Amino acid sequence: MELVKEELENFVDHLWEQSIIPKLCEYIKIPNVAPSFDNNWQANGFIEEAVQLAVDWILQLGIEGMELSIERLENRTPLIFMDIAPTDTANKSTVLLYGHLDKQPEMTGWDEDKGPWKPVIQDDKLYGRGAADDGYALFSILTAVKALQSRNIPHSRCVVIIESCEEGGSNDLPYYIEKLESRIGKPDFIVCLDSGCGNYDQLWLTTSLRGSVIGTLSVELLKQGIHSGSGGGVVASSFRVLRNILERLEDSATGAIQIDELNLDIPEERLVQARQTAKIFGKKFFESYPLLPGVTTTTDDPYELILNRTWRPSLSFVGTDGFPPVETAGNVLRPKSMFKLSMRIPPLVDSQSIAEKVQNILEKDPPYGARVQYTPMGGTNGWNAPAMSNWFGEALNESSNRYFGKAPVFMGEGGSVPFMHLLASKFPKAEFMITGVLGPHSNAHGPNEFLHLPTVKKLTCCVTHVLAKQANS
Repeated sequence: MELVKEELENFVDHLWEQSIIPKLCEYIKIPNVAPSFDNNWQANGFIEEAVQLAVDWILQLGIEGMELSIERLENRTPLIFMDIAPTDTANKSTVLLYGHLDKQPEMTGWDEDKGPWKPVIQDDKLYGRGAADDGYALFSILTAVKALQSRNIPHSRCVVIIESCEEGGSNDLPYYIEKLESRIGKPDFIVCLDSGCGNYDQLWLTTSLRGSVIGTLSVELLKQGIHSGSGGGVVASSFRVLRNILERLEDSATGAIQIDELNLDIPEERLVQARQTAKIFGKKFFESYPLLPGVTTTTDDPYELILNRTWRPSLSFVGTDGFPPVETAGNVLRPKSMFKLSMRIPPLVDSQSIAEKVQNILEKDPPYGARVQYTPMGGTNGWNAPAMSNWFGEALNESSNRYFGKAPVFMGEGGSVPFMHLLASKFPKAEFMITGVLGPHSNAHGPNEFLHLPTVKKLTCCVTHVLAKQANS
């Protein structure tokens, strides 16, 4: 049988409206942040609550040929594992599908009528933490499988992995992949629904992901704070020393990263895709960022901005310590300044070697004999997609044109999905479909995060279409 467009759209729409959206609203209410943001995650039980909510829905869906288990390892977050038999035993192919349930912390700045744990539906958007990143994934994945089964359309064996610590760097995932290795087998095709989209008008395929290197940098000169009138000009400010040291890493005037290994040549195929994407975006690229009036981006060239966002390194200062709040800050020369640094690195660079290089650069020859310490906090390697087979390219084209009415777009993403590098290393012959719903203003990790409901329904249809084509490839 063939997928009938209207039938599939009606099936997906009905399941989302009657079952998935209400369940996602329940999910949003659970503050199940990643363990790196909740030291008492086991005692609090929020991750377990989210896992049980998901499992209850999965069992009610009635997927045929499915074996489901909640995998557990001591002191590690639980993982939902599903093994769905192929509809035809002669089909020896395996598809691995991935999503995660954990969330980022609350963040401030939510609109007065919204909140991280308060589901609000407004203008075709479901607001609340975690729905778009990445609670929807398991619902879309299993809806696609159910849609095929309900129409007697063949699908390959499907292995579904839903983890609970992606937002903290997927630290538990390698241990589960090792534990489940024999049950997973060797996937030919991998689907990940934890990425972004440049607009809500067509299917967006992620072709690369940047990696990350995270650590803290502290500079200390005094045993205790002293009066700035007494010490200013005599003892160097810890913040000035910190600024001086950071110049070794980043040119503060341009934002350029001063490590040669991070300024590599970008593959020509990705340059071509960036040019095509820039034509689609045009000046609209700037509109997705909540700039203050009069503020500009680092350049007004969309092509260069896309490369900056997806292939070039960048440094962000995401946390501080040693600084009192402004309202209680006295005229004191503080003893210590500390920043948490988050560096995005190109897809083809090893994060461990860069972390070691960053530490050597920052700690070498400290000014005034200051106590300078860089403490690595982890990192993830990026990912670059392998060449695309003919069937996959055709399936993407067909599905995007059929359900969105436009051709698909191929673009790198600036964030990290640690799972992808892990799987690419383990299954080098597999093809990847990485996509998602994090489009303009959806604001994952920030205030007013939302799931664009018309887009997620169309994306679900596209995944269904591609799974059907894969089974016949």
